[in-house]
Amino acid sequence: MNEKDLLLGPVLSFRGIGKGDVWKVSALVGLKAGAVTPALEVDGKACAAPKELLAINGERYLRYDLSCKVLKNERTVSYGISGGLTWRMTVPGKDFAPRMAYVSCNGFSDPAVMRKLIRTSDAVWEDLLYSHDRELRKEQGAGETKLLDKEQLWHEKRIHDKGLQRFHLMLMGGDQIYFDSIWEDVKALRRWVALPRQAQLEFKVTKALDREIEAYYFGLYKQRWLPSERKPWSSPTATLDASAAMASMPTVMMWDDHDIFDGWGSYSCEMQNSPLFQTMFRHARRAFWVFQMQHALDDLPQQEDTTPAGFSRQDPLLKPIVWSQVLAKDALALPLLDGQPGFTFAYAIGPMAIMAADLRTERSRTQVMGSDTWGQIKHWTDSLESGNAGAQPKSACQHLLLMSSVPVVHPKLPLAELLMDKFGQDHVTDSNADDLKDHWSHDDHEGERKRLLEVFSQLARDKKIRVSLVSGDVHVAVWGTAYRKDLPATETWSQIHQFTSSAVVHPSLMGVMERLFLSWLNNNAKQAQNIDVQYVAEVMPFPGHDKHVMAARNWLALELDMGSAEGCKLWATWRCETEVSFSNHLLAVAAVT
Repeated sequence: MNEKDLLLGPVLSFRGIGKGDVWKVSALVGLKAGAVTPALEVDGKACAAPKELLAINGERYLRYDLSCKVLKNERTVSYGISGGLTWRMTVPGKDFAPRMAYVSCNGFSDPAVMRKLIRTSDAVWEDLLYSHDRELRKEQGAGETKLLDKEQLWHEKRIHDKGLQRFHLMLMGGDQIYFDSIWEDVKALRRWVALPRQAQLEFKVTKALDREIEAYYFGLYKQRWLPSERKPWSSPTATLDASAAMASMPTVMMWDDHDIFDGWGSYSCEMQNSPLFQTMFRHARRAFWVFQMQHALDDLPQQEDTTPAGFSRQDPLLKPIVWSQVLAKDALALPLLDGQPGFTFAYAIGPMAIMAADLRTERSRTQVMGSDTWGQIKHWTDSLESGNAGAQPKSACQHLLLMSSVPVVHPKLPLAELLMDKFGQDHVTDSNADDLKDHWSHDDHEGERKRLLEVFSQLARDKKIRVSLVSGDVHVAVWGTAYRKDLPATETWSQIHQFTSSAVVHPSLMGVMERLFLSWLNNNAKQAQNIDVQYVAEVMPFPGHDKHVMAARNWLALELDMGSAEGCKLWATWRCETEVSFSNHLLAVAAVT
């Protein structure tokens, strides 16, 4: 295969643990329509013929099966094109939890903000990849110690000296791509932005515009995930960016608003249900299904509105989908929860469980997730096999990571909420209002925030499973906790920690007004949020920092220490960008005892 025929990929996706201890991984590859279909190999064996996910506009998108056996010890596995390009990934050993990296906000809303950066747009990706794979450092000509600090060097002997990569998985918590540029790039939408509000609501989408919107959503992934200006894979110093990370770490992806467009779900009911917004969401959903979920477009069911006749709706009322039936013939199907209209899915991997919650499909100003989704989340957590310090640490789940694209614990800004509720209405190019309305801590979502804490606190209490949250979205790094204030401190199961890591590309708060906002944010963060008579949410002082909110681009490492007799301890390490390097901020969360 000619490398010029490669339009996108490989993008690895983790599909779970299969029967017989199979580490299930797929790879998305995009090709020009006339290109020869490449034969891929994994672990020295030929892959089966790929499944075609999409054919559109002279392009084909294929999914390969890179699954391989989980052995007693972890190992690095090579994969690639037979006789051509090769890549590597690392598979954990039997009964061991995967080491994970977490990122969010891989892009930007406004190109102007990127000019404020002191370092390159991919500097944080480069740091993550240097931490992940020593071979990449060698290929880039980087000195073995020059680029490494104390925290990174700690991993050399236990991982890199064994020929392994640091991370088995990469969790991508939202905004893997930014579609906000659609409002400027599509001329009809640029004109729509300037229309009076009533004309916007009544705007009819022509067939030609529908095709243009579809082409934009399906076309931008290849432009952003394998940019033509980057150095090719065959270069001895290939570009270290998102595409390099997605080719060397199987991903777990869940969308957020920018994967649709900025603020989706937090506009007024009338605007959300307008013909234009519904058209854009439909195509964003289809593109997300193919490129991030790695499923065939033909397998995606249409959404069905179940609003009773004669009633208007404030929140989306959508028919639940029995995903196990829809995807019954797909051996690489994601473990989507049955009986929900969205894309929430979950895995259990030895002592670790991961749940990726879909906070966009059913979102409105007054709803984050619908009742069917909440019911299925509760059903899945009830079925989770648990372990505790009294059992063998490797035998069952001790930690559950909930991926919530929007932070559950974040400084609350009641005055700003009040002002935005009164004056911030449906401006697609102004994100201030919708950003506040998105938050779990907004008054309109407080009831669901309590529901989340109830569901996962009950899991922690009944099954002795430590629940932690990983979030992004807000372009700062934050450590938060939620806990039951009506219990003694010895009841540690009630403590839910949240690690907010954001952003990997988008600049943090840098301008003069943003710095003033940061000061306000830090001041508000000092106040604990009494959700009700039982629950408190509190933003903690950021580890190794003199403030509660760390304004820097960053990524997060999540690793289980399985050597303790008291159960697995989860280490969270933020790597935060500075003007010349990166700072390390460590936090340890013990298992429930």
